[in-house]
Amino acid sequence: MAIKEKIILGLDPGTVVMGYAVIQAVGADLKILQYGVIHLNKYDDHYLRLKKIFERVESIITEYSPDEVALEAPFYGQNVQAMLKLGRAQGVAMMAALSKQIPITEYAPKKVKQAVTGNGNAAKEQVAAMLMKQFKLTELPEFLDATDALAVAICHYYHSKNATGTGGTKKSWKSFVVENPNRVK
Repeated sequence: MAIKEKIILGLDPGTVVMGYAVIQAVGADLKILQYGVIHLNKYDDHYLRLKKIFERVESIITEYSPDEVALEAPFYGQNVQAMLKLGRAQGVAMMAALSKQIPITEYAPKKVKQAVTGNGNAAKEQVAAMLMKQFKLTELPEFLDATDALAVAICHYYHSKNATGTGGTKKSWKSFVVENPNRVK
C-alpha cells in the first residue's frame, strides 16, 4: 500500500496580519512547504482587507492545491467589534477554500496549543519555540501569526491522523512517544 500524501493549509485569521502555513504530510513525515503572513494594515478600508484576504488565500490554494484547510476559530475577547471583524476575515478565508471545494476544519486556540505544546494555555512564543525545534527552524518569524498558522496545520494533521486510524490509538504515553518521536526529546 502506497503512503498517502496530504497537503494541509493552516490559517490564523486576522484583519491586520493573517498567518498562513502549508505543510505536506507523507505518512509520519511532515514538511513545511511555505509559511508566512498576509499584511493587511496598508489597507484602510475593512472591505478591501476582506477582498485581499480572499484573493491571497485563493492564490495560496491555487499554488499549493491543499487537500484540506484548517482554521483557528476566533475567540471572544472584550471587544465585540474586533470579534465581528475577525469572524468576517475567517468567513472570507473559508469562502476561498469552499469555492475550490476543499474541506475545512476549525480548531479552538486551546486545542491548537495543546496539540503542539501539550499545554492549552501556552503562549504564542512557546508554540513558536516548539515548532522551531520540531522543524529545525533557525529563525523566528517577525510575526508569530505565521507560527500560529503552522500550529493550526500541525494540529489538523495530528487530529486527522488519529481520526482516520492512521495514527493508531493513544493508549499510553509510550505509544505516543513511539508514534511521534519528533515531538519529544
